[in-house]
Amino acid sequence: MDRQAGHRAIQAAGRIASGVAASIAVAPPASAASIPALLSSGGLSQLLWLAVTAGCAGTAVIAIGFLARRERDSSLADAQKRIAALQHSLDRSEALLASDDQKTICFSMAETEPVLYGALPERTGAPAASDDFLTFSDWLDQRSADALAECITGLRETGESFRLSLRTFTDCFLEATGRTSGNRAIIRLRELTGERRSFAELKEQAGFVISEMTALRSLAERLPFPLWRRNMHGRLSWANPAYLAATGASDLASLNARGSELLDPSTRDAIRAAHREGLVFHETVAVRFGQTKRQMDVFDIKAEDGTVGLAIDVTELENARGELRRNIELNARLLDEVSSAIAVFGGEQHLEFSNAAFRTLFGLSDRFLVPGTEEGVILDQLRAERQLPEQANYRAWRREHLEAYVDPQPREEMWHLPDGRSLRLIATPNVQGGFTYIYENVTERLSLESRVNALSRIQGETLDHLSEAVGVFGSDGRLRLYNPVLTEMWRLSPDFLSKEPHISSLIGHWMVFYPDQETWKKIATAITRTDAGESLEGRMERRGGSVIEYATVPLPQGMTLLTFADVTEKAQAHRFLEERNRLLEEADQLKSDFIQHVSYELRTPLASIIGFSQILASETPGELNEQQREYMGHISQSSDALLALVNDILDLATVDAGIMELEIGEVDIAGVVRAAVEGIGDRVEEKKVALAISAPAGLGSFRADASRVRQILYNLLSNAINFSLEGGRVGLSAEREEGHVVFRVSDEGPGIPEAIRSDIFKPFEGTAPQGGRRGAGLGLSIVKRLVELHHGEILIDSEEGAGTTTTVRLPVDVEEAVQAAE
Repeated sequence: MDRQAGHRAIQAAGRIASGVAASIAVAPPASAASIPALLSSGGLSQLLWLAVTAGCAGTAVIAIGFLARRERDSSLADAQKRIAALQHSLDRSEALLASDDQKTICFSMAETEPVLYGALPERTGAPAASDDFLTFSDWLDQRSADALAECITGLRETGESFRLSLRTFTDCFLEATGRTSGNRAIIRLRELTGERRSFAELKEQAGFVISEMTALRSLAERLPFPLWRRNMHGRLSWANPAYLAATGASDLASLNARGSELLDPSTRDAIRAAHREGLVFHETVAVRFGQTKRQMDVFDIKAEDGTVGLAIDVTELENARGELRRNIELNARLLDEVSSAIAVFGGEQHLEFSNAAFRTLFGLSDRFLVPGTEEGVILDQLRAERQLPEQANYRAWRREHLEAYVDPQPREEMWHLPDGRSLRLIATPNVQGGFTYIYENVTERLSLESRVNALSRIQGETLDHLSEAVGVFGSDGRLRLYNPVLTEMWRLSPDFLSKEPHISSLIGHWMVFYPDQETWKKIATAITRTDAGESLEGRMERRGGSVIEYATVPLPQGMTLLTFADVTEKAQAHRFLEERNRLLEEADQLKSDFIQHVSYELRTPLASIIGFSQILASETPGELNEQQREYMGHISQSSDALLALVNDILDLATVDAGIMELEIGEVDIAGVVRAAVEGIGDRVEEKKVALAISAPAGLGSFRADASRVRQILYNLLSNAINFSLEGGRVGLSAEREEGHVVFRVSDEGPGIPEAIRSDIFKPFEGTAPQGGRRGAGLGLSIVKRLVELHHGEILIDSEEGAGTTTTVRLPVDVEEAVQAAE
C-alpha cells in the first residue's frame, strides 16, 4: 500500500509541477524595468501568484525525489528477499541431488563437460571421481555400459528419454532415467533394492532367456537335419525347414492339414510306448525321403507340455559300419584259416582277436580268450601252464614285454618252451595302437637245421662242380668256403685262398680287374654286417670286356654267400634284345600317337559338328526351309558316316597297337543278336530289304566281350545290306557247334568277285555296291581282327551273282581259349 500511495503522490506532484510549468509558460516574461510598473499598476497579485506557483513547483520536485528514493529502496529490499529465497531453494535442490543413494549427470549445451551430483552407495562399485564414473565400462558390465552410452547419445542428440536397468561388476542393479529440461540433458542413476531389484533381476533373466531361446530357435531353423515339437495331444506344434523339406510341405499348417508325417506309424507308436515308461526314445529307423529310404538316428524326448524330437541321417555311417563289420568278419574268417597263431591286442593291452591256430597252439580255456582280456593275465596263465620261456626274473621280463606298448616298434623273438617247442614271435605294431602277434612253431625247422649241417659237405662237393664262382664268408668277413671257379675267374692261387683271407684282401686283388671302389664297398658291407641284411645283386664289366654278375645271399649264423657268374654272352644277347625292343616301343608309340591325334583332331571337332547340326535340324534356333532341311540331312548323314569311319580307324589302330582289351562277361546269344538287328533298323527300312533272323530258343549265353560281338554282327549285317538289291533278303542265324557259337550272315547280292576275295579283309580295300559309292573298306578288317582277338575264325563263302555267306565261329569261353593257346 505504501508503494501504491507513493505512486499516487508522485503522480499528483507531477500534475502540480506540470500546472506550474504551464502557468509560467503562459505568463509573459517580466523584465527588471517592468517590475515597478507591475507594482504600481496593481500587478502585485500576479507576482504573488508567480511566487506561490514557483514554491509549489519546488515542493513538488522535492517530493518527487523523496518518493523516488523511497521506491528504489523498497524495490532493492524486495529483490534481496527474492534472492535469498532462490538461494535457499538452490541449496535445498543441491542437497537433494548430492544424496548418497543416487547420481545425477547434467549435460548443458553451453558446457563441454557434464556436471555430476550425488553419489551411489559404495557397494555398487561406482567410482566417486567424475572421470572414472563416466567410463561406464570400468564398473558396469559390457552390455549395460553399451546400452547406457547409446541411450545418453540419443538423449543428447534427439531428446529421446529413456529408462533402463543396469548391472554393475558387483552384481548390483541400478535404474537409469534420462530426460531433457530446457537445453539440458539430465541422467539420474540410483540403486534398485527390494522388490524393484527383484523385478530388475527377473527382467534381466527374462531377456537372457528370450535371447537364448531366439538363438536356439535360429540354430534349430538352420540345422540340416529334421527337428520337431509336439503338443500334449501328439500334434505337431513346430518343425524346422529340414523337417518340412523332408515331408515335402511348404509350412506347418499345410503339413498338419495334409496329415503327413516323417516317421511311419510303427515308429510313432514305439515313441509313445517309450514315453509312457518314462524313457527317452532312441533308435535307428528307416525313413522315406521322396523315392528313397534313408537310415535315420531318431531321438524323441518327453517334455513338460509335449515332446521334442530330432532325426539324424546316418545312412552313410550305417553303410560304413556294415562294410566294416563285413570286413572284420571276413578278416576273422581268413585269419582263422591261417596256420600261424595270431593274436591282436589293442593299445590298452586288451585282447581284440585270436584265431583258431592261437587257441590250438596254447590250449587256453575260452575264459582267457574273451575279447577284452588283458595280455598280462594271459601271460600269467601261460606261465602257470609252463607255456612261456623259462625266465630267471619273470616279473622283469613281463614288465619289459608290456612296456613295449608305450612306444610300439616291430620286433622278433624266439621262445624256447619247456616242453621242447620253439616259437618264433613276430610283433607288428597296429595303426591304432597295440600289437599283432604272430607265433610260428619253428620246432621242426630247427630240427631240420641239424640235418642241413650234416649235408653241408655234400653241398661243398656240389659247389665244386658249379659253373659260377662261389665263396662263403663267415660273420668275421673271412672266406670259409670256395669252389675252383673262383680261383680261375679271378686268377687267385689256391694257397692264398686256403689261408681264409679277409674280404678286404680279396677286394685288393679283384680291383685289378674291376677298379670300382663303390661296388666293392657294397659287397664288403653286405658280407661284414652283423645283422641279417638283404641280398645284394649287380653286374660289373671287367677290363677285357667280360661281364660278371655278382650276388650276395645272407646265410644262417651270420654267414654270407658271394657268387660270380660270367654272363658275357648273355649280356651281348640282352643288348641286342634291348635295341630291338626299343625299336618296337618306338613303333608302338607312333601308333599310340596316331590314335591320340585322330581322337583329338577328328573325333572331337566332328562331335561338335554333329551336335550343332542336330540342333539346327531340330529348328530350335529357327525354322528351316525345305532346301536347308535337305542340306542339314546331307550334313547329318555325312557326319555320321565320317564318325563311323573315325571310330573304325580308331578300333583298327587300337587292335593293331595291341592295346585293346576285351571285357569278358556272360553274353546272351539271343540278346546280342537283337541288339545288332536294332542297330541297323533304319538301314533296313532305307534299303527295303527283308531281314530273316534265326536264333532258336535255349541258346543260352557264352563268355566273350558283348560290345565287340555286337560290333561284329553289326558290321556284317551293314555290309550285307549295303550290297543287297532293293527288296532283297538278308539272313542272320546263331547256333552252337562243338564248343563254339556260330553266327552266319547271308545276302542275295552280286557276290564277291574272285579277283578281290583275297583282299577283302585288308584295310581300305573296299568295293562299291551296285549303284552306290565305295566305302572306306574297314568294316570287314575290323571284324576279322575282333574275331581273332576272341580266338575265333571267320569264313566267307561267295559266288558271283549268288550272294555271300559269312560265318563267324567264336569259342564258348574266350578266357579258356586264351589259356589253351598260351
